[in-house]
Amino acid sequence: MFESLTEKLTSALRNLRGVGRLTPENMAEALREVRAALLAADVNFKVARDFVERVQTQCAGQEVLQSVTPGQQVVKIIHDELVGLLGEGATELAAKRPLRVLMVGLHGSGKTTSTAKLGKLLKKRGARPLVVACDIYRPAAIDQLEILAQQEELGFYCDRGSRDVPAIGRAALEAAKAANADVILFDTAGRLQIDQELIEEVKRLHAVVQPDEVLLVADGALGQEAVNVAKAFHEALQLTGLVLTKLDGDARGGAALSIKAVTGVPIKFIGVGEKTADFEPFYPDRLASRILGMGDVVSLVEKAQENIDQHEAERMAEKMRKADFNLEDFLAQMQQVKKMGSMQSIMGMMPGMSGVQLPDDSERQMKRTEAIIQSMTVQERRKPQLLNGNRRMRIAKGAGVKVLEVNQLIKQFEQMQKLMKMMKGGNQKKLMRQMEAMKGRGGMPGF
Repeated sequence: MFESLTEKLTSALRNLRGVGRLTPENMAEALREVRAALLAADVNFKVARDFVERVQTQCAGQEVLQSVTPGQQVVKIIHDELVGLLGEGATELAAKRPLRVLMVGLHGSGKTTSTAKLGKLLKKRGARPLVVACDIYRPAAIDQLEILAQQEELGFYCDRGSRDVPAIGRAALEAAKAANADVILFDTAGRLQIDQELIEEVKRLHAVVQPDEVLLVADGALGQEAVNVAKAFHEALQLTGLVLTKLDGDARGGAALSIKAVTGVPIKFIGVGEKTADFEPFYPDRLASRILGMGDVVSLVEKAQENIDQHEAERMAEKMRKADFNLEDFLAQMQQVKKMGSMQSIMGMMPGMSGVQLPDDSERQMKRTEAIIQSMTVQERRKPQLLNGNRRMRIAKGAGVKVLEVNQLIKQFEQMQKLMKMMKGGNQKKLMRQMEAMKGRGGMPGF
């Protein structure tokens, strides 16, 4: 989402290399570019102006430390200001139990999905969530929430025969008590735009259920409109937090950078994909690091710990160390990495790699590689040397690809095996030559 902003900020700060002292003069051009980058990312005009002024005040006259370049020092100042802009510290939900959470927002913002995602996240933390269907207008809204609740094994309550939303909320509280649920999530109706009828209905529900948290689910792709929506809901309901959705898309990111500054309401969660697992607590410092191309190693490690089996990882590492790594192992490794998310999202968490764009077909290429290996027999995966011409034709037909693609995969895998043997033998010079030779010839299989 922030690739364009990352690229422009990096370009703006590049001009400060070689400068011995930060002054208003040598900062002026760089900060003009920073301001232009923020405005291009759809950041609120006043927020962008105030941000640049704060950075300029901190930078002017500062001595550049011998151990860092001026550009690095400014990046640190901008990083700290971004953290302040986004909201310092992770903001957790109230610790009260039972916890009542009202999910509000416009139609299409992802309320129903976010309700199930939040339920799944809280269940993983040991809670016993109950999701309540209070959207009686959108066709299949109740069915959608019920299916998601069943999928994630969450408690579910609805009243398909009632048109009285506050009464549904009141009955849900009794159902939650009977089910011994300690978190109740109310999925409310939305509109294409804010109107008085919508606000009044949510106010009546609010009065009945007395929520501890009121979370606005806002579409990150709305840009400045998301800020206006947040202001309107906050005035009516006194929001306690925000959930920004669709941050995996191509939106420019201005809403995330503006919404906290304009409304004063903290962002508590972000949706980074369509799956129920693609939902994260919001950490301002981590997002600031991603925006500045510094990566997010902490989130990367957390994802790895959550999705990758430790014993399996150790087994794979040992096989690679012994140069005993076959196609079956490679397939298992690919499937483990896929659990962590898209390759582009993983790249964004790696320091220095957030601005690097993978080819448009990289995900599709990984799927083709997976299909090719899955079309092999177990024996063929363990002993690729068995793959003669006839076997390769059969595999290509089974995977729906050309024989040429099967040949390329096998050739690349053989190169990878050679590298492992060189690593095992300690022949570093030959290893470096072989890695140089692989550049421009397809690299590692599947990437």
